[in-house]
Amino acid sequence: MTAADAIGVAVAQFAPTADTEANLAVISQLTATAAARGARLVVFPEYSSYFVDPFDSSLADNAQAVDGPFVGALAALATQHDVHIVAGLLERADDERRVRNTVVAVDATGLVASYRKLHLYDAFGQRESDWIEPGALATPETFELGGLRFGLMTCYDLRFPEVGRLLVDAGADVFVVPAEWVRGPLKEHHWRTLLHARAIENTVFVAAADHPPPLGVGCSMIVDPQGVELAAVGTATDVAVAHLDPAAVERVRRVNPSLRLRRLGVVPRED
Repeated sequence: MTAADAIGVAVAQFAPTADTEANLAVISQLTATAAARGARLVVFPEYSSYFVDPFDSSLADNAQAVDGPFVGALAALATQHDVHIVAGLLERADDERRVRNTVVAVDATGLVASYRKLHLYDAFGQRESDWIEPGALATPETFELGGLRFGLMTCYDLRFPEVGRLLVDAGADVFVVPAEWVRGPLKEHHWRTLLHARAIENTVFVAAADHPPPLGVGCSMIVDPQGVELAAVGTATDVAVAHLDPAAVERVRRVNPSLRLRRLGVVPRED
């Protein structure tokens, strides 16, 4: 791999708040830092546009459309720094009582992909579905950059290997995972294990950005197709950058053709 071939990917860890403009200020700062370190893609956490804990009715008041001002601001940053940006958006829904947990990917032209979270976090004593409308079953959301195809999933989706299978069958070389991985007993262990597992079993890169403590576990990271951690953030607000070799996925799959040797597929459930 030459320096010209490598694709700089950054995971940008921060704690979104109930102030969208303040969130954008942090996103702007971290994007500039990532771009200065050679990143061409910057991945931010779930709920980057607006977050409050516990959830309340302010979610609906602060939800936006995918062509709204938050995504417009991300596109302006993408233009300024010549990068792609992936971030969590609180999206307005048809159901007035709930909103959508959406991930958007933008470049200088605007929106290039958007994904609504399929698996809501109704676990570990939480009920995301009280406030969030689940995404519909749809074609996996991907975009291309520098010879790699990036596929979108969100946080709790990580616990469902079928999501990764659908993305890799859609041609994804990299899974992009914005998250708010809630802290708790063994949760950091689960986070690390699942990120490595999704990379290994699908022979893909994984780039995951979380909220830092005290609400998230932090540990945002980039993992290679053999499960090796290439770069990571600890518990601070910070950026980690790894330079991905577009040929690495093919090399790993020649040695470990597990995808080609599969005998089972994924069948969606409608209920």
